[in-house]
Amino acid sequence: MFEWLILAVQQSGDNPDSLPMPIVLIDQESDSEATIVQLSFGNRLGALLDTMKALKDLGLDVSKGTVSTEGLVKQTKFFITQSDTGRKVEDPDMLERIRLTIINNLLKYHPESSELLAMGEVFGIKAPKKKLDDDIKTRIQVKEDGPKRSLLYIETADRPGLLVEIIKVIADVNIDVESAEIDTEGLVAKDTFHVSYGGAALNSSMSQVLVNCLRYYLRTPETDIDSY
Repeated sequence: MFEWLILAVQQSGDNPDSLPMPIVLIDQESDSEATIVQLSFGNRLGALLDTMKALKDLGLDVSKGTVSTEGLVKQTKFFITQSDTGRKVEDPDMLERIRLTIINNLLKYHPESSELLAMGEVFGIKAPKKKLDDDIKTRIQVKEDGPKRSLLYIETADRPGLLVEIIKVIADVNIDVESAEIDTEGLVAKDTFHVSYGGAALNSSMSQVLVNCLRYYLRTPETDIDSY
């Protein structure tokens, strides 16, 4: 049974005429039973029944939805499980399909978003003004997050298949991904991973190996790298 939860509305003086930033966030950390997908595009989103149908076509169930409005930004959350198992989505390929499905639906029903999305270069009506490789700097950080895992943060230009390729690079150096939060903010992907090596946090040598491999894959004219 599907359930919607409508949260309180707060008003603010934000400019309603400016084009809002489209954001797609996939959260694997907050709920042990479901994958949470959060979508916002200012106050322009409707009931998103088309998005729910598209997710169902991927073999997924949407068990619950919440809508909250803060100022002029409406945030919609879907709690998603796999239809065949009733469990949260773990497969990176499926997570990427979810992300691209939501973005493609956003471009279809809100074509004005195309100039603020990397996918707008190919599928949108108006291409982004920024050139992805020239204007968006890549940042990679590895930080300690307790004795058994490390926190990997990657900020880079978005593109189709990015999530799958990042996880493949991580797996190629025998590092395990325990959980992830996938955040698409317009042209920029901001992805956070909890990772471990041999059941423990990454040491400085392993962190550097991981950073070097990701830097090679994500190489752009400017790359900021911090490892702790």
